[in-house]
Amino acid sequence: MKTKAVIGLLLAAMLLYLVLLGQRGVVLVSSGEPVAVALGVGVLILPVVVVWAIGRELVFGVRTEKMAHQLEAEGRLPPDDLPRNEAGRIERTAADAAFERYRAETEAAPDDFGSWFRLACAYDAAGDRKRARAAMRRAGTLHKATTPRP
Repeated sequence: MKTKAVIGLLLAAMLLYLVLLGQRGVVLVSSGEPVAVALGVGVLILPVVVVWAIGRELVFGVRTEKMAHQLEAEGRLPPDDLPRNEAGRIERTAADAAFERYRAETEAAPDDFGSWFRLACAYDAAGDRKRARAAMRRAGTLHKATTPRP
C-alpha cells in the first residue's frame, strides 16, 4: 500500500508539472511568432507522450500484479528462494539454473501465462531486464486472452 501511495504522489506531481508545461505551450502558440508557435506545439506534444508512457507503465504494473495474485492463489507463483550474496544480489549460478528450469517449462507450455510469468521472474533474477519485461508482456497478453471478462 505504501508503494501505491508513493506512486499516487509522484503522479500528482507529474500532473502538476504537465499542466504548467501545457500552459507554457499555449503561451508560446498564442504569441503568433513562427518559431515560438513551433516550439509551443512541441511543448504541447510532450505532455501527450508522457501521459501515454505513464499510462502504459501503469497498465503493465496493474496487469502484472493481477497475474501475481492469481498465481499466488493457485500456488504457482515462483518462490523467492535463490541464494543471495552479502550485498543481497541473487547468485548468478543459481539464477542461471532457475532460468533453465523455467525456460524448459515455458517451451513445454507456451500458451500458459504462468510459465511466461515465471520465466520473466527468472530473467529478472538473472539480470536481463529487457527480456524479463518482454516475457512479462507475453504473460499479460496470454492472461488477458484466457481470462473471462465480467
